[in-house]
Amino acid sequence: MDRLLRYFLSQFIRRGAMTFTTASGARFTCGDGTGEPVAVRFLTTDAERRVLINPELALGEVYMEGSFVVENGSIADALAILMNQPDILPRWAKLQWWLRYLGRHFRQFNPRGRSKNNVARHYDLDGRLYSLFLDADKQYSCAYFETPQTTLDDAQLAKKRHLAAKLLIRPGDRVLDIGSGWGGLGLYLAEMAGANVTGVTLSTEQLQVSNARAADRKLSQSAKFFLEDYRDVSGPFDRIVSVGMFEHVGVDFYEKYFRRCAELLTDDGVMMLHSIGRSEGPDATNPWIAKYIFPGGYIPALSEVIPAIERAGLLVCDIEILRLHYAETLKAWRERFMARREEAVQLYDERFARMWEFYLASSEMSFRKQNLMNFQIQLTKRQGVVPMTRDYITHEEAKLRGLERGQRPRLQIAGE
Repeated sequence: MDRLLRYFLSQFIRRGAMTFTTASGARFTCGDGTGEPVAVRFLTTDAERRVLINPELALGEVYMEGSFVVENGSIADALAILMNQPDILPRWAKLQWWLRYLGRHFRQFNPRGRSKNNVARHYDLDGRLYSLFLDADKQYSCAYFETPQTTLDDAQLAKKRHLAAKLLIRPGDRVLDIGSGWGGLGLYLAEMAGANVTGVTLSTEQLQVSNARAADRKLSQSAKFFLEDYRDVSGPFDRIVSVGMFEHVGVDFYEKYFRRCAELLTDDGVMMLHSIGRSEGPDATNPWIAKYIFPGGYIPALSEVIPAIERAGLLVCDIEILRLHYAETLKAWRERFMARREEAVQLYDERFARMWEFYLASSEMSFRKQNLMNFQIQLTKRQGVVPMTRDYITHEEAKLRGLERGQRPRLQIAGE
């Protein structure tokens, strides 16, 4: 086993410096010696065998189970090396990738019932878990870092402001927030832009928090949240926004998603779609993420999204690519989580804490070292709805900043 492990890992790891200690005590180093050295250890031959057979799934599992440990550095440091290699996948794992790719349509098949169950698996976890690492507004999506020194809370506020500016909301506009989370964006649009917001989510946990927050802020008449699938919503709406939800739609439902949005949007309406995306074409969901974190989820390539938009009869007015913003968001989440890791252990157990650490670290490195990014797509039904140049975004953001300064205290989670 030691020889096989050394051979295959040396073939794959050609950058960085990673030292492995096997279950039998053998030691070897892979890479070209650059960067900070990282040392890891396999505690069982079973862990070694599983990583060799199915590395994309097994590495996260053996780390969760405690049979793969990092002795020098952190799991984030180890993943930074492993995910920065010339080949994204070890060569021996390519056949498994093809099998996953061929079966991705089945795994992403998300009718109403399956969508709700998939959402519950992740978003109906104990709400105290998310309070350990998210900002005060519980924004669970890519923040917008206007400067390298921007704090997480300010970056999440900037994200809401940036989206609101692109939506060009007029007071009284009817706004649909698809996948409204804990209500932060909807409350912002109601309070700062004077919108009448309808938020829909499939998470009972998020629904309760959202409506409680609206009541606390005396916004229950202008920001209402419902446990409802986007396919069942009644319109029309002047504006539609969706942040961090499109990753749960599934490739086979893209056209249906955009056709439904087109039906709900008024003729002079504007839609903003904010989603994680891929820079290198269609792919398959990482099997560990699919099994433990986001069942039914898939990160789309723009080449999969744009054709569905065109077939739905919507016009693309603007596309913005946010490259490293999510890497910085995830880094902040990971550091916050690690600072309060023992509280996560108390909420669940040690295995769960290791799983969540691996999730945050691997996701960060996917954006920092590989081909993931975020995109914001602005859509309308006809020409002339939004200005011809992008100067209006800066103007709208300045106006919103002024309104924010006049609204204190900040929005808070109910019970904070």
